[in-house]
Amino acid sequence: MMTGSSRMPMHTIRWTGIAFAIMLTLGGCAQIGTALFVATATPALAPTWTPTPPTPQPVVVAENATALIDAQGLDIAEHRVIDVYKRVAPSVVNITTQVLRRGFFFNVTPQEGAGSGFVLDQEGHILTNFHVIEQAQQIEVTLDNEQTFPAQVMGSDPRFDLAILKVDAPADILHPVELGASATLQVGQRAIVIGNPFGQFSRTLTTGVVSALDRTLEGQDGRPISGVIQTDAAINRGNSGGPLLDSSGRVIGINTAIFSPSGTNAGVGFAVPVDTIKRVLPELMEFGRYRHPYIGVRYAYGISPGLANSLDLPVEAGLLLVQLDQNSPLEKAGVRGAQQESILGNRRVYIGGDILTAMDGTPILTVEQLQLLQEQHKIGDEVTLSLMRDGKPFDVVVALTEEPTR
Repeated sequence: MMTGSSRMPMHTIRWTGIAFAIMLTLGGCAQIGTALFVATATPALAPTWTPTPPTPQPVVVAENATALIDAQGLDIAEHRVIDVYKRVAPSVVNITTQVLRRGFFFNVTPQEGAGSGFVLDQEGHILTNFHVIEQAQQIEVTLDNEQTFPAQVMGSDPRFDLAILKVDAPADILHPVELGASATLQVGQRAIVIGNPFGQFSRTLTTGVVSALDRTLEGQDGRPISGVIQTDAAINRGNSGGPLLDSSGRVIGINTAIFSPSGTNAGVGFAVPVDTIKRVLPELMEFGRYRHPYIGVRYAYGISPGLANSLDLPVEAGLLLVQLDQNSPLEKAGVRGAQQESILGNRRVYIGGDILTAMDGTPILTVEQLQLLQEQHKIGDEVTLSLMRDGKPFDVVVALTEEPTR
C-alpha cells in the first residue's frame, strides 16, 4: 500500500496516498508465563562474610559540558528535532492534482488528490511520488509561503514510484533539501517525517526510528523495489512524496507506502532509499524516464525440487527460460528459450530452454531475484551468466541494455 495522495487507489501496500491493507487475525490468545524459580533452604545461618559496599565516587562535570536540559525544559534530542523542522519544513511542498474520471454512466468528473514533495534545487525541481501525480491533468505546488504555482512533470518512473516536477518560481523562495546517504543507515537511528497528511495538515512533523532495512516492495508496475527503509514514524495519506530525514535533517528516503489494516498509520511505513533516488534522478532529468537494465528474459519458471523431479531437470534450483525478447542480450548471446510444451498435472509447461543458475556468481532462484540483480547495474554493464543446457554448464558474458516498455 503506497502512502501518498488523498485519492488513494487500493494496492497491495498502501502507497502513502495509496494504502495496501492487510489484516492479520489472531484466532486465539496465547498466555506467556514467567517462570519463577523459588529456592527452599535450610534455616538461615549467621553470615560469615559481609561484602563491603563501594565507596561513592564524586560526579565530575566538565566546565564546558552542555546541560542535558536547558532553561526552557528542552533536552538535546528535542533541540535537534526542532532544528531539523525549522531548516527543512520550508523545503516541503503541498501538491494538489486534478484527475478526470469516467463514471458509471460514462460521464467525466474531476477528482482531486493531494500529496507531498520537496524542493531539489532553486531551478524549481520538485521530487514526489509517481502515484501522487499519476494521470493528473492539472498539478499545483504550494510552497511554504503559501504561494501556489502550476507544475509540469519533467520525468517519472512507476517502478521506483518517483516523479520530478518543475515550477516557475523565484529562486529566493525555493529552499532545497540536502540529500544524505542510505547505505550506512542502521536500525534504531532516528527517523523524521515532514509532510501534509490528508492534504490539509501542512508540514506536519512526526518522529520515530528506522525500524528495518532492505525491505522489498512491489512497485507501481508490479516489479520489486529493493533496499526499502521501514520506519515507525507516523505516515498517512497525503504524506506520499515527503522526505524521510535523519537527525541532521538530511533526506534518507522518500515516503512511499504504509502497511495498515485500516488505511491509516499503523506504525509500519516504507520509504524508497535516497541512494536509489540519487541513481535514478540524473536519468529522469535527462531522458524523462529511468532506463531499467535487463538481460532479456521475458518469461521463465523458478525451478523447485518437485518441478525438477517431474521434468527430469539436471538442477533443483534456477530459472527455466521460456521466452526471450528478440534482439535482447541473451538472444544475441545464443541462449535458448523453450523448445516444446508439455502437460504437467493440470497445467501446461514449456520445456527445453536453457537454465539460468547465477549472475556474476550469485545464485538465481526466482524471477524477482533476477530483476533485483539487474537493477543493481546500469546500462552497458557486463555480467557473467551461468547456464545449463542438456545437463552441461556454460557461461556467457552479456552487456545489459534498456528494458523495453511493455
